[in-house]
Amino acid sequence: MHAIIETGGKQYRVASGDVLRVEKLAGDIGAEIELPVKAAFKDGGELVSGGGTVKATILGEGRGDKIIVFKFKRKKQYKQTIGHRQSYTQVRVGDISI
Repeated sequence: MHAIIETGGKQYRVASGDVLRVEKLAGDIGAEIELPVKAAFKDGGELVSGGGTVKATILGEGRGDKIIVFKFKRKKQYKQTIGHRQSYTQVRVGDISI
């Protein structure tokens, strides 16, 4: 069985036991959180229902690789370079309850 969850404005396809990185969530390492289910599917791909929750455990937090953002306007001598590192929370998916 797998489910579609939504967190941080993004949707993820998860199954029990999966480890994934999502947008930064509030909570301590080892804490259990509940994420809302948009849709749930059986192993054959049959839609079971929407609604329900997925229990997940927070494994850790961190920051992703640096992304360089370069802004440039031609003929105006305008150049700007900035970097960005996105924060994330690593979670392990547990029970999927509908």
